[in-house]
Amino acid sequence: MTPAPPPGRVARLRDVLQLRFTPLFANFPPAVLATISPANPLRRLARVLAYVLLRLVGHVVQPVRDPGALGGKVWLYVVSPNNYDSLRFIAQARPDAVLVAGQGKQVGRHNAAVHRLSLRRKLLYYWQYPLVLRGLVRLEGRKAWRFFDLIFYAIGYYEVYRRALRRHRPRAVVFANDHNDDTRSLLLACRAEGVPTAYVQHASVSTYFPPLGFDLSLLEGQDALDKYRQCGPVRGAVALVGMPKFDAYLARRNTAPQVHRVGLACNIHDPLPALAEALAYLAAALPALALTLRPHPSDARDFGPLRRQLPQLRWSDARQQNVFEFLETQDALVAADTSTHLEATLLNVASVYYRFGTNPLSDDYYGYVAHGLVPRAADLSALGALLGALARHKPADLYRRAAYYNAALGTPDEGHSQRLAARVLGEWLGALA
Repeated sequence: MTPAPPPGRVARLRDVLQLRFTPLFANFPPAVLATISPANPLRRLARVLAYVLLRLVGHVVQPVRDPGALGGKVWLYVVSPNNYDSLRFIAQARPDAVLVAGQGKQVGRHNAAVHRLSLRRKLLYYWQYPLVLRGLVRLEGRKAWRFFDLIFYAIGYYEVYRRALRRHRPRAVVFANDHNDDTRSLLLACRAEGVPTAYVQHASVSTYFPPLGFDLSLLEGQDALDKYRQCGPVRGAVALVGMPKFDAYLARRNTAPQVHRVGLACNIHDPLPALAEALAYLAAALPALALTLRPHPSDARDFGPLRRQLPQLRWSDARQQNVFEFLETQDALVAADTSTHLEATLLNVASVYYRFGTNPLSDDYYGYVAHGLVPRAADLSALGALLGALARHKPADLYRRAAYYNAALGTPDEGHSQRLAARVLGEWLGALA
């Protein structure tokens, strides 16, 4: 692959932070934004100082695990447990593939299973920060000042990753995320160093994502491709391979003719008062249903008052139970904007879209309602009516609605998406030789 001329510093950081400058991000609920970038500038500054001490200086003294085992390999770059779970099948299928993460990146229970790229030299590139901040202020105005801390965190990834690529010369880098700042920095570094890149979609995407910029993209279905085309020009080859992570659960589709167990999935975007109100309403209106709440693994809010308010409520720990294992124990799902709706439908778990928040920019964020995957409950009475009807009868073919999102559904490749994806990736890598 011929290296591409690297973009200027400001343009590069603008690309890396693309999602941070979208209207959607700027209009996140205050409580959500506070967990990412505090509204108070002094608190943002305090976080920057903590980052310097704990991350930048911490990286200098932290050992880097087995950096010499990466030369000539196919890197599977991960930034979360979900990424790890989405790419592990490639590591199992290819002896030349290794799972890789940045130094200090938290990959949950898989932390010890990934090789680490040193970030010790990241500290050396912060002389760029005043220049980049000034350039982004010219481009983005007040949004750049508002998120000066996020700009600070992104500095240096590109340069240290270029150095790592020159040192190890991987055969290719495979991603499962296309919008985090460290991920996009590595993608741009790969382009500059002429390292081929591939992408395996690991969750539903939105039209706020960056343009698809990999040499090969393995997408789950037509929905993802249509959305990426709205994001901008699609780079490289694209193959629709279905959902590899679903293969193991195909035989476990829910066959219950009525709904008895209802799971509610929430994340930091769902206000706790509205969530508590919905749970209390359902517990009173439909007492025969067993209710289980599943907070997102990154949701660190205090659920103690809710536990005391509804002692009969069951709980799912997303750190210990993956989403399919959770859905296997449910007959229906209630949630707002989460790709769990798609995973539920594939398992023939009846799913209902109900908004706990009010941000108009995130309404039907993934388009599940618009494309008929799930029905919308506009209010609590409508939600109760939908679940009441499902308690009397749940259709046996709900999963067929997911064909637009999962290209393998109803084809000979259904249940074999991992094999298909590995074959397409292998053919692509073979053509690079």
